[in-house]
Order: sequence, then C-alpha cells, then structure tokens
Amino acid sequence: MSKFQKLDFYAQQRTYELLPFKFDRLNDCEYVITNMAGEYHILPMLVLEPLINRTLPLTSELIPTLRSKQFIRFPEEQAPLQLLALKIRTRLSRLAQFTNLHIFVVTLRCDHSCPYCQVSRQSESRDEFDMTSEMADRSLDFVFMSPNPAIKIEFQGGEPLLNFEMVKYVVLEAKKRNLKEGRDLQFVIATTLSLLTDEMLIFCKQHHIVLSSSLDGPMSLHNANRPRPGRDSHQRFEEGLTKARAALGYDQVSALMTTTDKSLPHARAIIDEYLRLGFDGIFLRTLSPYGFAIKTKKFLSYDTDRWLEFYKEGLEYIIKLNKSGVRFVEQYSSLVLAKMLTSTDPGFVDLMNPAGAGIAAIVFNYDGSVYASDESRMLAEMGDYTFRLGNILEQSYEEIILSDQLLDALENSFTLSVPMCSDCAFEPYCGSEPVYHHAMHKDLVGRKPESSFCKRNMAIFKHLIELMESDEDTKRIFMGWANRC
Repeated sequence: MSKFQKLDFYAQQRTYELLPFKFDRLNDCEYVITNMAGEYHILPMLVLEPLINRTLPLTSELIPTLRSKQFIRFPEEQAPLQLLALKIRTRLSRLAQFTNLHIFVVTLRCDHSCPYCQVSRQSESRDEFDMTSEMADRSLDFVFMSPNPAIKIEFQGGEPLLNFEMVKYVVLEAKKRNLKEGRDLQFVIATTLSLLTDEMLIFCKQHHIVLSSSLDGPMSLHNANRPRPGRDSHQRFEEGLTKARAALGYDQVSALMTTTDKSLPHARAIIDEYLRLGFDGIFLRTLSPYGFAIKTKKFLSYDTDRWLEFYKEGLEYIIKLNKSGVRFVEQYSSLVLAKMLTSTDPGFVDLMNPAGAGIAAIVFNYDGSVYASDESRMLAEMGDYTFRLGNILEQSYEEIILSDQLLDALENSFTLSVPMCSDCAFEPYCGSEPVYHHAMHKDLVGRKPESSFCKRNMAIFKHLIELMESDEDTKRIFMGWANRC
C-alpha cells in the first residue's frame, strides 16, 4: 500500500491566482492593497512582491485573510468571483434609482454677505431673482420623471426664507402630485435661520420639513465668516436653532461649517461650539473653488497641507472625545469609512463614481436653468456654462438628462478608465468630481498630480487607515461611524 505524502507535498502542488487589486505605499514599512469592492489590507513591504509573484507560501497566515477579502483565489474556485461581483453590484445599486436630490433655487436674495459665498447673491429687495410658480411647476414635472422611489427636494438660495411663499407652493404642489406617485417624499430648507418666524416653523412642522443651517464656530469667528447688518449672525443662528428645535424636534436641524483662513487655528474651539449647542457631529469642510470664494481670493487663502493639519487636529480631538464617552462624529470621515468598511455607498456626491452630477443631484435655478450639480450652478454664476444642461421651458426631461454636457462629463471622468485614477489604490473610496477639476484645470479629468482634490482625499484615506491599524479603540469608533451612514 502506498503511504500518504507529507502535508508540504500537497501544498506545493497547489498555487493561487490573483484577483484584481491595486496597491500604494502607506508608510515607510507597509503597503495598502485594495480590490474593486473596496476591501483593503495592510501588507509589510517585503510581502508584496512574493504575493504578486505568487510565491507566497500557502502555509502563510495571510492566505486565509487574502482569500476571505477576495484578493486571491485557488484555481477553479467560483465563490470568490461571485462574492466580489456581489459586493461591486451592491455598491453600484443606487445608480439604477437615479436622481434622488432635487435642489430648488427659489431666490438669489440673501441677508448675509459671506466673503466665501459660492453664488452671486442679491440684495433683499431684488425680487426679480425669485423663482416663479411657472418655473416651480415645470421643475416639479421634471422631479417626478425621476425613477427614484425616494425624492428629496432641497430649497436653496440665497436665503430661501426670503421667498418662503414659493417654498410653501412647491411643498404643497409636490405633496398633491405625490398622492398619485406614492414616492418617499422629503423636504429640506438650507437656511441661516436668521429670518425664521413662528409661522414658518408651523408650516415646517405640518409638512415634516428639515432645516439645514450653517455654523462656522464661536461667535467671533462665525460673525467674521458670515457677516450681516447688525453683526448678529451668530446670535440670530442660536436663537433660530433654539426655536426650530423646540418646534420641530431636536434632530430636525443640522449645521454645516466652512473652513476659512480665520478658522484654521481654532479646530478645537469650533468643535467645542458644536458640542455646546448640542450637535452630535461636524463636517470639517474645506472651501470650494467657485463664486465669491474665487473672486475674493478666499479660496487661495490657505493650501491643502494647511487644511489637512486643521482636519487632523480636529479629528484627533474628536477621537479623544469619543474615547472619553462623548459620542461625536466627523461626518466626512464617516462617509469615507462607510466606503472602506461596509458594502454600501452612502451616495455622497463628491465621492461618487460615476460622478454624482445629474445622477445623485440636480439643480433647478430660479430662472429655469437646469444644472448638473450645485457646483455647476456656481460655475455658471462665474460665466462658465459648461454644466448647464438646458432650461425647463425649452427642453424635455429626456433632452436634459441625455444632453452631451452631462453624458460627456460622466463618461470622461469615470475613474476606472481615467489615467492615474484607474491605477490608484484609493479609487474605490474616491469620486471623479468633473466640475471641480474643470473649475481648477479646465479639464474634466484634471491634472491629477496637481489636483488638491486628489491630494486631500489620498491623505485622508491613508490617515484613516493608519489610525485604524494603530489602535483598536479607534477602529471600533470608526466602525460605529461607518455603520451610521
């Protein structure tokens, strides 16, 4: 009778096959590898070459992990391919639903004069910059052409409360149409809260309207960033916040901050102000290269490296808060972590591929113009109409959605086929952002080595991974953030 060979003999008769993955240097000692579904793993530098050359011993403790994350498979195995395909399909599933967010610019009038404002605001008396009922009706025709079962209508400006009658008209008309459509219909008003009245709050409560506001930090910083007559922007915000929470519910009012040059030394103070006012998170947001932010040179007031210092300082403080028992989230990080640690895509426009322009959000301007995104409208305010898709008085839904302006932007910025993006280990977590790159480089793809969007996001991706790999408590905190998106 023949004897069985030793275990090593059988192991040598079998090898593994590589499934698609990309890699990048994480630090001086390690590489990070990622697959098409966004799974990642950290490898010691000396292990990468044997893995790629398929000389990594099958007895290595890495083999089961790499198989479970679909980086490798044994010959003829079908399960890894099916699992990888399922994860990718899950990530892209929201594309079939198409546009969810519909932004109505009901007025350009505003009572603030923020130096970094991204639109061409108008004085409170200029009602010729208000949306009319005709424009609203045509826009609603467009909204309900979307196949998405969930429709969110967001009112922007200017200050939409300066044309609150139009807000009321759109809400009531949309709900009337929805009796037949049966969509999951939501409403949001983006407002400074400075002009909020009891009558407005009664209407918002009756129709479950959520308020999204702006808070840049403590009083002195907020008032400097968001000036208005009377220099009482922060006071009005806080008073409006208290009234809105009392009327609508504590969690029905959110806030968003913007980082200016004045904000950079005050990361902790800004976070403390959010905590003082009872918020459970903050979005550490950089300036965007549009509108007044460019005209007033505010966008150029600090570089990417300085903003990253601000972000990392803020994130470090937030992690310490969580470890001390204070539940508080950095919201941009939570969006990235959802893409890193879960099989779902939260659908944040800046981090979508294909680009979220038109697919995730679309904008109806007060004058009937339709734009691929809010940033596209801001470009148009600067005289650049590259992403103006048409006008609701002149074109049909199909003509606007199938316009070359939109389809070219989506096709030409698709990260899986764009130079440098297609080879980037962090591509599964990133977005294409054609509007941003056109604004900065006059090119839908952009010059990636010079792109502050790429530099900023790659630094964030690496930083989050390193934090998770170096501390289990931080990783547990991040898992909680990822699963709340």
